[in-house]
Amino acid sequence: MDTTTEALWRNGWYRFARRQPSPNFGPRPAGARIDLIVVHSISLPPGEYGGDAVMALFGNTLDWDAHPYFDSIRGLKVSSHFYVRRDGALWQFVSADDRAWHAGTSQYRGRANCNDDSVGIELEGLEGGQFEPAQYETLVSLAAALGQAYPVRHVAGHEHIAPGRKHDPGAGFDWPMLQRGTGWGGAWFPAAVRPSDTV
Repeated sequence: MDTTTEALWRNGWYRFARRQPSPNFGPRPAGARIDLIVVHSISLPPGEYGGDAVMALFGNTLDWDAHPYFDSIRGLKVSSHFYVRRDGALWQFVSADDRAWHAGTSQYRGRANCNDDSVGIELEGLEGGQFEPAQYETLVSLAAALGQAYPVRHVAGHEHIAPGRKHDPGAGFDWPMLQRGTGWGGAWFPAAVRPSDTV
């Protein structure tokens, strides 16, 4: 790791993220290559933005009785490495060196259990909905920083690693914008979201 990268990361924690450790994580398996970024979307309750429910969910402190929707996820223990608010504010819950619980049953690029070798990034938003320019700006910067620190070669949505079971971030997510912002080749992205001029 070069000095620039070392200035951005310490034990998997990103300098420009607000840190709120989650108890929902574990070690990665021996030999895991952290080469996949998984983009998600989340809002709690669905479609409501600006509250602290997502942070509470990842920290196992969500009041299950605070909203009727929460009863449908009662007892859920999940986490993501990162969470990008609508205003672009970035939070981190799990060291990127560790295994967060974001992907669930999943498979991509010929490998199962994507939690083992991926970094999960949640965007505050509704599945299929639009995302804010500030979120893309933060996401591009974060992806670039991850690409400097880890052997990232793949970026996919939750919908691509768990098709049929998950549908986020959905049709409102601007994959070409992420590709242009990172400058990464089309082959790094799922075939279904590559511009027609990339291979």
